[in-house]
Amino acid sequence: MNASNGSERLIAQNLSGLALERLEKATMEGELGPGERLSESGLARRLGTSRGPLREAIGQLEGRKLVTRVSNHGARVVSLSNADLLDLLQVRESLEGLACRLASQNMSEAGLARLEDMLTAHEKADVMQAGRGYFQDAGDGDFHQVILAACGNARLSGMLGQELYSLLRLCRHRLSMRPGRPAEALDEHRQIVAALCARDPDAAEAAIRAHLRSSRSAVLRLDDK
Repeated sequence: MNASNGSERLIAQNLSGLALERLEKATMEGELGPGERLSESGLARRLGTSRGPLREAIGQLEGRKLVTRVSNHGARVVSLSNADLLDLLQVRESLEGLACRLASQNMSEAGLARLEDMLTAHEKADVMQAGRGYFQDAGDGDFHQVILAACGNARLSGMLGQELYSLLRLCRHRLSMRPGRPAEALDEHRQIVAALCARDPDAAEAAIRAHLRSSRSAVLRLDDK
């Protein structure tokens, strides 16, 4: 492979990565709503990218179950019913309870300090101060992902990983905007960190399960409306 081909391939990879980042952000933050059709030409203009990288990004999100294809209707953002979401949250509570239990024993002191710093930053965020929502970055900018990464069980991390967390992030934007929920969630996160810092597996599991049950309660209230 000559230098020219290598440079072209690197540029293509960078463009695909940028398209994926922009498309995922638009999906997670609700700019692209559940069930919305993904028009390549329209999205390319909207996100400021070309159609080739965008097509690859749509394919990657389809692999993570965030995008679905309907015959004769093209690609759409996946739409989860409240029943689907409740099922996911029930699975998540069980798996993440175990992850938090393990993290209480395996997380480094630096990791614990990082969680505390993260919550301090979350508290100071403009949307949190205004009570408009509790939004987090993906991957290592996400409170729950940091705990999962420290659990020390690769199989558990795989089960909770990309697909499940990505599907749940689709709904987090909507749920975190319920009046009063941002402050509640932040306080629940603090209780989780306190249990982790105490190296108390029972308390850590109980704290994160209580936090996730609060999310399920929020979904049930949506059903009542």
